Parts: sequence; structure tokens; C-alpha cells
Amino acid sequence: MRDLSKYKGVIPAFYACYDQEGNISPQGVQALTQYYVEKGVKGLYVNGSSGECIYQSVEDRKIVLENVMKAAEGRLTIIAHVACNNTKDSMELARHAQSQGVDAIAAIPPIYFRLPEHAIAKYWNDISSAAPDTDFVIYNIPQLAGVALTMGLFEQMRKNPKVIGVKNSSMPVQDIQMFKQAAGEDYIIFNGPDEQFISGLAIGAEGGIGGTYGAMPELFLKLEEFVKAGELAQARELQYGVNEIIYKLCSARGNMYGVIKAVLKINEGLELGGVREPLPSLVESDMSVVEEAAQMIREAKKKYLEF
Repeated sequence: MRDLSKYKGVIPAFYACYDQEGNISPQGVQALTQYYVEKGVKGLYVNGSSGECIYQSVEDRKIVLENVMKAAEGRLTIIAHVACNNTKDSMELARHAQSQGVDAIAAIPPIYFRLPEHAIAKYWNDISSAAPDTDFVIYNIPQLAGVALTMGLFEQMRKNPKVIGVKNSSMPVQDIQMFKQAAGEDYIIFNGPDEQFISGLAIGAEGGIGGTYGAMPELFLKLEEFVKAGELAQARELQYGVNEIIYKLCSARGNMYGVIKAVLKINEGLELGGVREPLPSLVESDMSVVEEAAQMIREAKKKYLEF
């Protein structure tokens, strides 16, 4: 049986970090990575949805990963999302990720054209072949990718020995149970939707990868602690509080990731820039949302964490 312990825990999805000109900021990437190291999270999921990967070049994504690895110095489990909307670029990013020493690579299915399952499997296996010494994680996010991971496709992918599990961002919690039951203990299923973190853990997920973890990692670490201790009433209360924060983060005119980066500037002093177009930037009226969300996080940390 494989040792998957390095993947079990709270793994924030890494945010894109930009300078004043909108280019990737190596300094910002390294500062954000160090912030996560200090918070005590298990690892990082780099260049995924939260990293605005759809709007970045292959070179952009290489710069991000190189600077994450430089700052992490082996202290975090690193999963690099390498999918592009063509196989060639995806394989190039997979080779690069392996050369950097990541723990795993991950990929969504190709988007836009609705490919048959055998073509999706070939795409994933071709990507995996470019990083033959690196674990592979399937990223299931049907609400954005337009195609769902079926049980048949999952069975087909498990013929690849490098496949170790699924980052499941579909909304039905039952999907986690189905994938886990089908695959067994030799595979790991990550909970994706942040709003159901405790539900995912309760039904079989052994780790979580989420886009709002990075704004409040201490609160998700506390959620994990409550679940492991069987303190479900406390876990539910905190999950409700976390969800209220998430709803606030999503309530601005600008993109949620822009709100999160502004919150991190207030609460943590991190300079991460804005978001890349066509994602909408924050407008002046959004600053009240940013300030409210930042305060909600501070108050939740004061309430639930012991200092």
C-alpha cells in the first residue's frame, strides 16, 4: 500500500501574485509561500483555479512554481496543476514540475470541446507520461470544466500506477464517498468545495484543497482538528462561520480572488496585486466588502483559536 500521508491535511490553493505592471511577482510568490509555511498547512496546490491558470502563459506558470519551490525548501507538499487546453503545453508543464521536485501534478480535463472519455483518459495519461516519476491527481470540477469524472473514467485512470487520487470539487458530497469506496485506501480523495469541508472529511476525504483556505488557514486547520477529535458540534459551528466569510468574499463587484488578496494585505501585510483580466478588478465600492471580510476573519480567529 502506498504511503499517502504527505497529502493528508489542509492544502491551500495558491493565489496568483502580480507586480504593479500585472506581471508575475517572484517576490510576492515567495512571500505568500513563506506565509503558508508559518501557518502550518500541509502543502500547496499551485497554478490551479485560484492561481488564475486559465489566464496565464506557460512561462508565467513556470515562474510561479519555481519561486514556490525556492521558498518552500521542502517544508510543504507541493501539487502542481499543469493542465492547459492542449496536450503539448500540459506535457511541458508536467516535465517542468517534475524537474522542480514537486510531490504530484494534477490536471483538469480539456475544456470547451466535449471530448469522449477515451480522449480525456489519453490526455491525462499523456500528461502523466511527461512526469513518469511523479504522482498524478485527477481534478474533477464539472461545474467549470463542463465534463464530470465518471466512475468508468476513474476506473480506467486507475490503470495508471501514478494516479493516486482525485481533487473532487463537484458539489455533491456523495461523489467523495463513491470515489473513495471504489478506489480504496490506496488512493486519496481531496475535498474541494470549501463550504462543505467538514462534510467531505466526514464522508471519506482525507485532505482538502480549497481556494479560500489561504485567506484564513488557521480556521481550516481548526476545522480539521475539530473533525479529527470528534467535536462535531464545534466543527459545525465553525463551518457555518467560515461559510459566512466565504459568502462575504463572494459579494463584491470584483472577483473573489481580488477580494482575498486585498484581505491578506490588511490582515497579513502581503502585497499580492490584483487579478488578471478578464477577471474583474475591485472597484472603490468593494473596499467595504474587503474590510468587513477581513474583520470577520479576525473575529473568528479570536473566537475559535487559543493564543
